[in-house]
Amino acid sequence: MREKFNQFMQGRYGYDDLNRFLSKVFFVALILSLIGTFAGGWIPGIAVVSRVLYWIALVCLAYCYFRMFSRNIYKRSEENNRFLQRTEGVRSFFRNKKNIMEQRKYYHIYTCPGCRQKIRIPKGKGKIEVRCPKCGKTFIKRS
Repeated sequence: MREKFNQFMQGRYGYDDLNRFLSKVFFVALILSLIGTFAGGWIPGIAVVSRVLYWIALVCLAYCYFRMFSRNIYKRSEENNRFLQRTEGVRSFFRNKKNIMEQRKYYHIYTCPGCRQKIRIPKGKGKIEVRCPKCGKTFIKRS
């Protein structure tokens, strides 16, 4: 069975970042639609919103499968590249925040009072005098 599926998928585009995003939108819209369906009796007007979210979920799912099973690899790749270019700012923002949070385990990150440059100091060194590499200003901080 697995071999038949692999044979079927040969020459088809497959799964990429845009499909991953579309599938997440699908699940969020579907869950919100289900919540709206069950809360329809308590909140007036939510039934219309629920139906709209349901249709958004179905369109996202259909487009995701269309892209995955498409044989036009060049066009699907171009769509994915456009998506990645348009979302680069948001993705880099969250990548930087994740990197800073990982570094906080081993380092303190201070801001220079002179030039606002971020300076990374290892934890556990006690009170130390920090010299900013950009402007040369020195200040004392606990590490």
